[in-house]
Amino acid sequence: MNKPLVAALASLAITGMGAAPAIAAPTAAAQPKAAAAVAVNFAGTVSLSNCSGSVIRFANSADTDPALVLTNGHCLETGFPEPGEVITNQSSSRTFGLLNSAGTKVATLRANRVVYSTMTDTDVTIYRTTTTYAAIKSSYGISPLTVSGTHPVAGTAIKVVSGYWKTIYSCSIDGFVYRLKEGDWTWKDSVRYTSACNTIGGTSGSPVIDTGTGQVVAVNNTGNEDGGRCTVDNPCEVDANGNVTVRQGINYAEETYIIPACFTTGNVLNLNASGCTLPKP
Repeated sequence: MNKPLVAALASLAITGMGAAPAIAAPTAAAQPKAAAAVAVNFAGTVSLSNCSGSVIRFANSADTDPALVLTNGHCLETGFPEPGEVITNQSSSRTFGLLNSAGTKVATLRANRVVYSTMTDTDVTIYRTTTTYAAIKSSYGISPLTVSGTHPVAGTAIKVVSGYWKTIYSCSIDGFVYRLKEGDWTWKDSVRYTSACNTIGGTSGSPVIDTGTGQVVAVNNTGNEDGGRCTVDNPCEVDANGNVTVRQGINYAEETYIIPACFTTGNVLNLNASGCTLPKP
């Protein structure tokens, strides 16, 4: 999987593809843009100690709500959640480097809570910070990224924005995977990229942005490094009939459209809310 960079460097098997790089990988070649494409940059993304992430909001979030940060479940500072494990309302003091549009760190945000984290069915961690969207906007002129509440569409042009590497990968959604299996973990309805998004170590947790809307549609999390079958760092695709496909060099993300329904007024998590399908503890 796109493991946290520290663990990856230790094993010389970093997230995404191949051995640990000494420097950031070059930005993937830009794909042709539609005339109405939204300009995507680093504003609102964050760098973690070992991963990437983004400040996010939902359609019903208020400017005065505590700001949330989205990254991967496997980027959780206390270690990978076990299969079937769901963590909620866990104390945290994690810090994040807030980036502006040019990728320059302009502030340090701090979490006070892990609102939600799991590697079951999906691969997400959502932190609550000690500040609000309004305060971030007032101090730094940076707005959060909005998480789309609708399922992404195959063929959509996307950008994977890594705050850790300050690199933007451009490609398209190639399709969706019924089940993506990696080691002991299984994810449902994962996004498969076209080959241009050759994400690397440290890109774990990067927001996947629809260039037509500017909204987050997935969170980058893994790739098949060396052709292995369903092992750690070598996820495999499993269809509804149990057939297994291995795509060496192809990378994946987990959809985020299911998240907004689980948050109510004040950015409060409610796993019993109508329409919420996130795994429960």
